[in-house]
Amino acid sequence: MPPPNPDWVKALTPSGPQGSELLQQERDQSALNVDQLAAFLFTSEVLERRAKILEILQAHPVFDKTQNYFRGRRERLEAALARAKALRQLSVKHQWSREEYEAANDLISEPTPYGLHASMFLKTLEEQGTPEQHKLFLEPARRYEYIGCYAQTELGHGSNVRGLETTATWNAADKTFTLHSPHLTASKWWIGSLGKAANHAVVVAQLILDGKSYGPHPFVVQVRDLQTHEPLPDIHVGDIGPKFGYNTMDNGFLLFNHVKVPHINMLSRFSGVDPATGKYIRPANPVLIYGTLTYIRSMIVFQSGSTLARGVTIATRYCAVRRQFQDRDTPEGAVGENQVLDYTMVQYRILPLLAASYALHFTGRTMVNLYNANQERMTRGRDARRDGEAKRSPGPEELNPGSDLLADLHAVSCALKAFASTTAAEGLEVCRRACGGHGYSAFSGIGSWYADYLPTVTWEGDNYMLTQQVARYLLKSARAVLAGKTAGANGITRVFEHFIRRRDIGAAFDVLDNDQDLVDAFAWRVAFLTFEALKHRDEDGQSWNSLLIDLWRLSTAYAQYLAVKNFYEALQEESTVASLDPTTLSLLHKLFQLFAFHHLTSHASEFFTSAATTVRQIQLARTKRINSLLQDIRPHAVRLVDAWKFPDWQLDSALGRYDGKVYEDLFHRASEVNPLNDEVIDPYPDSSVLFRGGKSAKVVKSLL
Repeated sequence: MPPPNPDWVKALTPSGPQGSELLQQERDQSALNVDQLAAFLFTSEVLERRAKILEILQAHPVFDKTQNYFRGRRERLEAALARAKALRQLSVKHQWSREEYEAANDLISEPTPYGLHASMFLKTLEEQGTPEQHKLFLEPARRYEYIGCYAQTELGHGSNVRGLETTATWNAADKTFTLHSPHLTASKWWIGSLGKAANHAVVVAQLILDGKSYGPHPFVVQVRDLQTHEPLPDIHVGDIGPKFGYNTMDNGFLLFNHVKVPHINMLSRFSGVDPATGKYIRPANPVLIYGTLTYIRSMIVFQSGSTLARGVTIATRYCAVRRQFQDRDTPEGAVGENQVLDYTMVQYRILPLLAASYALHFTGRTMVNLYNANQERMTRGRDARRDGEAKRSPGPEELNPGSDLLADLHAVSCALKAFASTTAAEGLEVCRRACGGHGYSAFSGIGSWYADYLPTVTWEGDNYMLTQQVARYLLKSARAVLAGKTAGANGITRVFEHFIRRRDIGAAFDVLDNDQDLVDAFAWRVAFLTFEALKHRDEDGQSWNSLLIDLWRLSTAYAQYLAVKNFYEALQEESTVASLDPTTLSLLHKLFQLFAFHHLTSHASEFFTSAATTVRQIQLARTKRINSLLQDIRPHAVRLVDAWKFPDWQLDSALGRYDGKVYEDLFHRASEVNPLNDEVIDPYPDSSVLFRGGKSAKVVKSLL
């Protein structure tokens, strides 16, 4: 560690009002009940559980975060592995539930080498395995005797799962499957927890029976020896190297050279191979084999609100402490500079993201409820086999629309995953920039969080590719409505039916003064864009490729409609009205309106051309309503981010401290925690010495 600061430096304080004073002033000007709102968002039980887990983590030396921003990749991976092991040990010691384990992971706020084992590997075994496979694979995996990952993406294929090149060929003679990588591009790639940690993998490979491919299916494959942890014969596995971020995770590669696995290793809850005849056992519903991906997409939607809220919390608090310039209209003789948060351009960038974090929270909650409803439906036995839902084409994006909950779940999860992860990722960068120069410091806590989150927009389906699947679903739903086959079957078909009845009359939505009309305008826009795309496709015969931009806009409009609708409906629930005081409820309605008007004005041409709004309504929304909402929300901004209840330990941000001691923390981290300050270099080009002293003394024989 570097030497401590001298006493005369320690005695220095920031000039002007102290950060703690400024944040206290912010909190004093708002009557928002932070604890009440936090309990409504998360429940008191969850908040108490998080506080207890935080206390345990902070007391354990392995979770010390002071060196997080200074470590290189190897050191970061080493620290992450130590934390992963300690987390597992604590989980056993305290008998944590899955929710408690996930809460601890969230507080640590970095991926660990067990990350994909605890999520996708276990989840896939649970959902895709038979009872016999649960006993064989799931039980030792839960005990961490088997440590696994989910190996789907390849060097040559990611979002196009049907194009995967790894093969699993059935051998009738000995009732085994041969896993093989026929090309370099068949190498499994980007697989989290595979690079160094995993000894097993769920490998998604093309099932080959009698020379015919039956599409991608999951197989459990051991990849490393359980004692030595060395790769097994004919398996080449390793780490893919440093990334833009996410460097505490050992993303790996994997190649097979004709590796045999027993018949039992094919996860076969929904489909399989009859060992006696070698015949393929088809799933009653093809979408069932995509259950893990649907679950992960649902979790991405659910987590997107808090992901964005971290950046918004840091930016809001910092912009309330940071003071720059004087307003041009400040009275002459006034002393002091303006708080950055008082500038409307800063409010225009941050406050809609604050609204979006709440919108995504409520939308994520709805997404998880939809997923759980489907799981409950399947558990009760009312799944595809009992309902006779087998008349569909081979992919999950090509399901019959209407009452099929699986089709709805898939389409909604794809649309919202694309929208929510894009909103969160792009929003984090907006928050970082709003912090000015200090936002570029690792100590801001935004940059590393952004870099770690950024792969979310491409994994579990590239966001632009997912929008095509959503568009297929919407076009099929529209065709079914036109054919009269789905009378009021689900939410989107009812929207389409309403649009058909009213499109010759007009919409006439009062978007400025009626919140339900504002929601309906978003629905109308979706219907208009769907039937426009359908006309281009079915009547005009345009190619799919030529329509991709229109289809992306359609999927985005659908996701925005869902987010606006879910936010509005959450505020109408009796439990919401009963849980919140009128002041808080009114403020949440303003956040809803800001979120909706922000997207309405950002896509003004679509609302106008669809006749959902008039030009005058758009002008008033942009010039009057949004500015008015920014002014109304501004005094409550700090308390609204306080309601997310992020502890300083979790944020690990000098700029986003709850107490506002921004400059003190920045200087402390730079001067007293920074290990580079313990080194002395030799700067002269003719000297062969690089580091003169400290921990890294180093001499180079010759630089020539």
